[in-house]
Amino acid sequence: MVKSLAEAYVHADIAWPRLIVDGDRAVGFLMAFLDADWHEDGGSVVRSGLWRLNIAAEEQGKGYGRFAVESVAAELRRRGATEFYVTWEPGDNGPEGFYLGLGFRKNGEVVESETVGVLDLG
Repeated sequence: MVKSLAEAYVHADIAWPRLIVDGDRAVGFLMAFLDADWHEDGGSVVRSGLWRLNIAAEEQGKGYGRFAVESVAAELRRRGATEFYVTWEPGDNGPEGFYLGLGFRKNGEVVESETVGVLDLG
């Protein structure tokens, strides 16, 4: 989480860090990116999405991750976004099933070996 907080400080213009709590217990952390320049095929587009999502191991499977993603989606909609982006490392133990189960679809892009997913917010 220290790395994430440092990145949020350095990228304060696009970072949206949030602690995920249940009552008085911290159960996770998320950081979204808002209106970030996304370099694509030599060009640049502006995108918003989920930069980082960490749920404590003992808290996984309890709906906190879904809550976090839905919270980011609500904030992006409030800001007028029509798409919500996320990337993940492919692999058997990765979060691909989680994101696809929430309605994200692979858009065919790969960024630094990570799969890019997008959720339509319309």
